[in-house]
Amino acid sequence: MKMATVTLSSPMRSSSCCSLDKFQIKASHSVQASNLVTLKRRELLKGVALCPLSLILSVEAPPHSLAREVEVGSVLPPSPSDPKFVIFKASTKDTPALRAGNVQPYQFILPPTWKQTRVANILSGNYCQPKCAEPWVEVKFEDEKQGKVQVVASPLIRLTNKPNALIEEIGNPEKLIASLGPFVTGNTYDPDELLESSVEKIGDQTYYKYLLETPFALTGSHNLAKATAKGNSVVLFVVSANDKQWQSSEKTLKAMLDSFRV
Repeated sequence: MKMATVTLSSPMRSSSCCSLDKFQIKASHSVQASNLVTLKRRELLKGVALCPLSLILSVEAPPHSLAREVEVGSVLPPSPSDPKFVIFKASTKDTPALRAGNVQPYQFILPPTWKQTRVANILSGNYCQPKCAEPWVEVKFEDEKQGKVQVVASPLIRLTNKPNALIEEIGNPEKLIASLGPFVTGNTYDPDELLESSVEKIGDQTYYKYLLETPFALTGSHNLAKATAKGNSVVLFVVSANDKQWQSSEKTLKAMLDSFRV
C-alpha cells in the first residue's frame, strides 16, 4: 500500500515573506519620497541662488521707502505763524528718548515738500535708552533742493556733572560748540569754521545759535545750529546745505532754525 505524501507550505514562512515584501515596498516608497524632497530642495536653492540679492533684501523695504516718499505737508498741520510752512511737534510716539523721558518735546517748522527720513537704529539711541553715554539722532528731514535738518540730543552728564544744568552753566557758546561741533558736521570741527554765534532768550529758555562754514563737513558746506539744555539732555537742532541749496534756500533754512523750540 502506498502512502500518500502531502507537502504543506509553512504558514509562518508565507506570512514572513508577505511582511518582508510589504516592508520592501514601504522602504522603496520612503526612498522615492526622500529623493523627491531632496530634488525639490535643490531646485529651491538653485532658484534662490539665481535670484538677485537686491531683490531678496528689498522684501521688507517697501514700508520704509514708502514712508520716505510722503511729503510732510500731507501729514503735518500748517504753521500758525506762517502758512507757507508746516509744524512738527515731537511726541512720545516719535522717538525712544521721548518715550524714556530723556528729552523734552520740541518743535520746528519746515516746508511742506520736505520728507522725513529714517534714522538708523545704531544712531537713534534706541539701543541705550534710558542711559545713553553718547549723543544720538532724534529725527531727520530733508529736501533734495533745499537741504536737511536733524535733531541731535546729548546726555547732560557728558557735558557737565551738574544735574538739570542750564546751558549757561555748561559754558559759553564757543565751549559748547567745541564739544558738539562734530555732531553738526558729521566728522570734525575746526573753530575757524565758526562764523557767528549768539545767545537767544525765549521765555525761561536760553538758546545758543551758530552759523558755520564747513567746506569739509559730511553734512554740507553750510551749517546752522541751535542748542539748549533742558532736563537730562542738551538738544541740538542742525540745519545743513550744500552750496547750491544754500544759495537758493538760505532764507528758508534760517527761518527753520529760528522756529526751533524745546
